[in-house]
Amino acid sequence: MWLHGDMSELPSTGPAAHPHEPHVEGLASRLNWLRAGVLGANDGIVSVAAIVVGVAGATAAVAPILTAGVAGLVGGAISMALGEYVSVSSQSDSQKSLIAKERGELRDMPDEELAELAGLYQQRGLSPETALQVAKELTAHDALAAHLSAELNIDPDDLASPWQAAGASALAFTVGALLPFLSILLFPAEIRVAATFVVVILALVLTGALSAWIGGARIVRATLRVVIGGVLALAATFAIGTLLGTTGVV
Repeated sequence: MWLHGDMSELPSTGPAAHPHEPHVEGLASRLNWLRAGVLGANDGIVSVAAIVVGVAGATAAVAPILTAGVAGLVGGAISMALGEYVSVSSQSDSQKSLIAKERGELRDMPDEELAELAGLYQQRGLSPETALQVAKELTAHDALAAHLSAELNIDPDDLASPWQAAGASALAFTVGALLPFLSILLFPAEIRVAATFVVVILALVLTGALSAWIGGARIVRATLRVVIGGVLALAATFAIGTLLGTTGVV
């Protein structure tokens, strides 16, 4: 029994006791990288595949396919990076503003902030006495971190980086885009479209399963969503390209 024994016999409750739970590492940073990387790869695979397959449906000439593929890859990577940078920058600016505001409140009215922190823990089920003691100990250890965590769910040491998110998004998009781009160019003309479909489906299965596994979601459901959406996009653009090619519009 632990009640009367050495406290060292108690099971560990620190991060090492649950190595697979998300609090082991910075969750915000992990989710940010996951979102930027997986969405970038999926967008690269689907968007560039749709472009090259659509052009291949209209013409068998390599030059137009190559031109469209390069334009889609470069433009898409820049667009993804820019969008991610703007999005994460806005998030980061908002978080930094809240941190500065909280730091000022702790400096100007520490007693009110202590009472507020105690009240937050009391709302979570602690008794008034325990909540006040917890608030005092956390304030003594790191007042700003304690308030940011309890009030705003912000970790000041784990803020998302706009440059990292933009770079990850652009890189992931490029890697994903290279798969259909190289497939449409390297396979013989008579099977290039079918081969690209197969490559894209396999790539989407991989990225869908990987994102579901890392995020703890159901792998089959998440993968099916990604694959079905990608196949529909490719089928639509190929049909449009074929229609334009056969009617002589292009």
